[in-house]
Amino acid sequence: MSNPTFLNRQLSMNLETTRDTKPHLGAILALACLAQFMVVLDVSVVNVALPSVRSALHFSEQDLQWVVNAYTVTFAGFLLLGGRAADLLGRRRVFVSGLVLFSLASLAGGLAGTQAELIAARAAQGLGGAIVAPASLSILTTTFQEGAARNRAVGIWGAMGGAGGAAGVLLGGVLTELLGWRWILFINVPIGLIAALLAERYIPETRDAVRRKNFDLAGAVSATLGLSVLVLGIVRTDVTGWGSASTLGLLAAGAALLALFVAIEGRIAGSPLMPLRIYASRTLSAANVVVLMIGAAVFAMWFFLSLYLQQVLGYSPLRAGFAFLPMTLCIVVCSTLASRVVTRVGPKPMLVAGMTLQTVGLIMFTHLSADGTYLGDVLVPSVLIATGIGFSFVPVTIAAVTGVASHEAGLASGLVNTSRFVGGAIGLAILAALATARTNGDVHHGLAAHAALTGGFELAFGVAAAFSAVGAVVALVGLPRVSMRTLRRRTVVTEGA
Repeated sequence: MSNPTFLNRQLSMNLETTRDTKPHLGAILALACLAQFMVVLDVSVVNVALPSVRSALHFSEQDLQWVVNAYTVTFAGFLLLGGRAADLLGRRRVFVSGLVLFSLASLAGGLAGTQAELIAARAAQGLGGAIVAPASLSILTTTFQEGAARNRAVGIWGAMGGAGGAAGVLLGGVLTELLGWRWILFINVPIGLIAALLAERYIPETRDAVRRKNFDLAGAVSATLGLSVLVLGIVRTDVTGWGSASTLGLLAAGAALLALFVAIEGRIAGSPLMPLRIYASRTLSAANVVVLMIGAAVFAMWFFLSLYLQQVLGYSPLRAGFAFLPMTLCIVVCSTLASRVVTRVGPKPMLVAGMTLQTVGLIMFTHLSADGTYLGDVLVPSVLIATGIGFSFVPVTIAAVTGVASHEAGLASGLVNTSRFVGGAIGLAILAALATARTNGDVHHGLAAHAALTGGFELAFGVAAAFSAVGAVVALVGLPRVSMRTLRRRTVVTEGA
């Protein structure tokens, strides 16, 4: 006679297997993309609200960027840890946990009454985002079979990264004008918690059960502290100067911590967050350099263009938000087109074209006028940049994760997001320091405030264009010209090795 307990256990296992082998692909894609859209949106959603935040909590000009950088620095520093946790603890479990943390931190930020409380909440948001983002991409790369299906899924996911940046400025303007700046944070709470509940229902649990559960906390902490100290040193240059002992000390300490991180990954950690061997892939290495340059150029672009529209052209938060609507629509359309075309032409041609268009648009922003207009100074460059973003994010994301073995999907996705946010944090710090120094110098020499601000913004856009141009050159020289079929064959070899 059969054992009823045994039969029940077998039936439960069969039902679980059936559910996991027939995943709800549409729901999984929607939830992963929603999560990516939300965490990237929160980089730029605060930009239009910055003047309101500054007035409400009495931020200084130099400290205001920490409302952005507290998020991006923490995000960048813990992305690799989030990717590793997803691979080892279970992708759904980590994804849901990150969404809950992100939602609760958003609630704390909306309730913040002091500068320190807001910055701390933004840092906690960054930690939640660092858990969610690599888990979402890892879920896609392990759910969809490599080829056209995965390319479409990753392409849409990558498009959410670009669209989230543009939509964040639009949404931030609407919420700040109609409900107040705190609602740019409150809005995340219901969305994040509902997404967490749906993820429990629709996303099957997967994990890498073979690898050791070593999280390399020393690597994560050294990376985050190193990046934070480096950014702090750059941010304070407008007060202390580039050659002061305090600035040089901070920059040296940041560099030393980052060097320690590399040493930990290469020699000390038994299961490192960022195994240096992964950079043996030329495609992955070049793609991450390009993503670094995109982050350095684009995150700063949202920041400075938002300030130009409000502080120079006198736009309200709502009007400034709607000024970004053409960019948002353009990114969505171009990203959708790119996800379809990249399978036929390969990542390289589209990426080079996208980075070139982005560079041209940023160069055009170096000719802003203190008495300019939206149609004459903003619309055409912003559409060119948006087109470039749409054509860049999709192929560079595909290139960064293609050919990576499934057990390292979380690592690869963590790397591409880390590169983006490290570039964003360091790029914004450098450009803000340069723009502030230029503006202060112009004011000292008697230039009117609006003209001085515009001069600082022009310098920032010029350096951002240089970052973008470097990315275009790396894409042209560093990425191999191969078809998606060739990349898929390389993956098969990697998986079997």
